[in-house]
Amino acid sequence: MTAKTAVITGASGNLGKAVVKKFIDNDYKVWGTERSNSGKNNSKKNEQANERFNEVSLDLLNDDACREWIDSVVNNSQQIDVAVLTAGGFAMGDIAKTKSSDIAKQYHLNFETAYNIARPVFIQMLKQNNGRIFLIGSRQGLDILKGKDSLSYSLSKSLLFRLAEVMNAEAKGNNIVVSVIVPGIIDTLPNRESMPDADYSSWVSPSQIADVIYFYSSEEGSVIREPVIKVYGKS
Repeated sequence: MTAKTAVITGASGNLGKAVVKKFIDNDYKVWGTERSNSGKNNSKKNEQANERFNEVSLDLLNDDACREWIDSVVNNSQQIDVAVLTAGGFAMGDIAKTKSSDIAKQYHLNFETAYNIARPVFIQMLKQNNGRIFLIGSRQGLDILKGKDSLSYSLSKSLLFRLAEVMNAEAKGNNIVVSVIVPGIIDTLPNRESMPDADYSSWVSPSQIADVIYFYSSEEGSVIREPVIKVYGKS
């Protein structure tokens, strides 16, 4: 049986690593991206490297480079079964502190990096009439009033929900679902360092989020066409 194929952006990040591991452990061939300015060699693989994992350095803001990379994945693997787009960034700031340039920066980090991969992947999935795309949203993007103190971030994340709606409308009648994962506070070292007095037991771990994403990608989860998946833990 030919291995299924997953594309994962931000593969070297906290959530990305967990998603890569989950899909590799379940016999997927995984194609991952890391930041193009990370200083790593394009051909170098991280600690999860094996014959089922290929990681490249890619500028996710370069539309042509993203399309060409997806074309190369398809040429190698014939199809793309799953795409999980974890790359992104965060910024604080209420409306008084948020300039239009701040909004533009978060738009690039959180929407454009997702769109430049989601678009060619979606086009390929339409051709093959099959596939799952997972965008990483946020509570602030889902409910903009929760994000008034991180306005530029919240606005950029809110666009991912609209993108999923448009793609699902276009894919109606096909075996394709675009979902937005909405995590609670993710239990990572940077989050612990920034919130040392918090109750970490209420947070959701990267591996728990990866488990949810994999389930919705599995045969058992294929009957569920949920566009918004909340993974809050106890937070």
